[in-house]
Amino acid sequence: MSELTALDAEIRDLLRFAAERSMLPRFRALAEDDVEMKGEDDPVTVVDREVEDFLTEALTRLAPGVAVVGEEAVHADAGVLGNLSGQCWIIDPLDGTANFTEGKEPFGIIVALADAGRAVAGWIYDPNLDRLCHVRAGEGAKINGETVSARTTGENPPVTAVSRMFLTPEEAAVLDAKLAAHYTLVDIPRCAAEQYPRLVLGQNDVSTFKRTYPWDHAAGVLWLNEAGGRAARLDGSEYRVDDGAGKPGLVGASSPAIWDEFIARVTG
Repeated sequence: MSELTALDAEIRDLLRFAAERSMLPRFRALAEDDVEMKGEDDPVTVVDREVEDFLTEALTRLAPGVAVVGEEAVHADAGVLGNLSGQCWIIDPLDGTANFTEGKEPFGIIVALADAGRAVAGWIYDPNLDRLCHVRAGEGAKINGETVSARTTGENPPVTAVSRMFLTPEEAAVLDAKLAAHYTLVDIPRCAAEQYPRLVLGQNDVSTFKRTYPWDHAAGVLWLNEAGGRAARLDGSEYRVDDGAGKPGLVGASSPAIWDEFIARVTG
């Protein structure tokens, strides 16, 4: 029988409430002035800001004195990133914003709890499935209270979700030359809240990420590793939430063996 801890149930209820109040009513119903562009191919909506404000207040009440690092707060003030080296909550209030603005799934909400630069707990909520992926360091990965173990697709060649959005033409050409003959290449869902579950639930074997923001990856990296898969930087180093700019990209895989084989092909 599945069972959530008191903290997991409280976080789930906060995420569910935020989705039901702010997110789902506006899905496919955004007004033109509900969307702005932070940069090229980087939209932000009234939903992002509303959910982040709500969760920031709620998590601060839940754990007074613990800093909050929200994606939109960082966009407004990069100094907020300094809190990543201490104990902090990390919030992605609407992961998959580009999908959301186009009226497409998937999208979700991601929250992580970090301490001294490492994620120690995480929650990934899909409001369309009412699915909560949650994890605490050293206690295994769970979905809605039930322990899960990563499984491969069983496909040969393995299924690899590749993000090309931020690659240069030269990087994309190298990727194709090294991988196309050895993997079935598929598009990413443009939503880390969906990509990490795909790596655990037997839908993808590998996924690559060039951009490695903590709000996108802190919870997912911990959850995948605790499920028995592997997520690490391209050079094999541990993913830390307080990594600065210039760190190599991130690779997640449904098993350590698949991760090792992929890295050998990419770096060989």
